[in-house]
Amino acid sequence: MKATLLHSPENGTDYHLFTHAPGGRDAPLLLVLDGDDQFAAACEALDGLRAEKALEAVTLVGVGYGGSYRSPANRRVRDYTHSQPADEPMEAGGAETFLAFLENTLLPHLSERFVFPMDSVGLGGHSLGSLLGLYALAQPRTLFSRFLVSSPSIWWDNRSILRDISAAGRAEITPRKAFLSIGEEDTPSMLGDLELLEHQLQREPVAGLYHVVRRFPGKDHYNVLTQAYAEGLRWLYA
Repeated sequence: MKATLLHSPENGTDYHLFTHAPGGRDAPLLLVLDGDDQFAAACEALDGLRAEKALEAVTLVGVGYGGSYRSPANRRVRDYTHSQPADEPMEAGGAETFLAFLENTLLPHLSERFVFPMDSVGLGGHSLGSLLGLYALAQPRTLFSRFLVSSPSIWWDNRSILRDISAAGRAEITPRKAFLSIGEEDTPSMLGDLELLEHQLQREPVAGLYHVVRRFPGKDHYNVLTQAYAEGLRWLYA
């Protein structure tokens, strides 16, 4: 799939953008993280929903690096994490800057190409990408209102994202929806961490947040992606 390039003045990175707009220019927008590796699964999920007439139109925009997970060009660890642990050898902790790129540079750029309602802009990701989604969700003010969170890497930096979400529950946030999911055959630690988040949200509800948690039988961390996007898109946009 051919990509276009967009330079980020926020962190100096050239991002590769992939687009899939089967409904034309006028449709809700979902950004898909890890666009180099995961955008095809999101497109397959959307096309399946449209074939079933379960969903009308959503514009998908994948955000990538021009290189897969192990490529030196891929900066997902830097961009999708919100802190730099002392024992982490890779550059990390760039989530605030990356989120600024998404909101201040990418969305205005996309508004010149597509007509999408600003009150339903979504952010979708898997694993580290969904850690970035949780980070954005925890911000008191964000342009994103819908979050597709698949198999989130809550483990990062001793689960510090749970503290951020707890703090969000004590603040006034704009209304938002979150679809949280995982495959039932994922690792015990990933399953346990999502359960921790689920229980925390039950004990400490975040005012303005409407969320669901789904677990997919027979799916693990690697083969859950298309189903997670299909059910997430259905719940967030149908």
